[in-house]
Amino acid sequence: MIARPIQLAVLALPLALAACSDVPGEITRDTEPFAGIAPEETLTALGNEPFWNVKVEPAGEGGFIATYSTPENIEGREFAVSRFAGNNGIGMSGELDGAPASLALTPGECSDTMSDRIYPYTATFALGDETYFGCAYTSAQPYIGEQMP
Repeated sequence: MIARPIQLAVLALPLALAACSDVPGEITRDTEPFAGIAPEETLTALGNEPFWNVKVEPAGEGGFIATYSTPENIEGREFAVSRFAGNNGIGMSGELDGAPASLALTPGECSDTMSDRIYPYTATFALGDETYFGCAYTSAQPYIGEQMP
């Protein structure tokens, strides 16, 4: 299936770029995986134009359940995901309705452009052939700004 390599490339790109050094010619030996988001934290990634939301929760025994929702499907659709840590962020991957799904979070101030909120992570969500960009926060690292009405 052609979409799988594309999804992996999209997921790997933010992690690879985030690992770049600010000092020309400097080679870093840091191989520690990103530990800024604990496995027990609930993650929420969201974006607009189009509006989308992915919530990832621990499901026991090391597993995770993601819920993908849109304005057309507020209740969302659940699917199992596996979690992995890169050098500067985390990724989740699974399958939703037969299509590959991946979510990558990297640390960095993010604004959704429609609210006055500041989020601690940027998010890239790929579903099938579509890729969405947005922001993210966790149960332990909330966004800054007003709550939703």
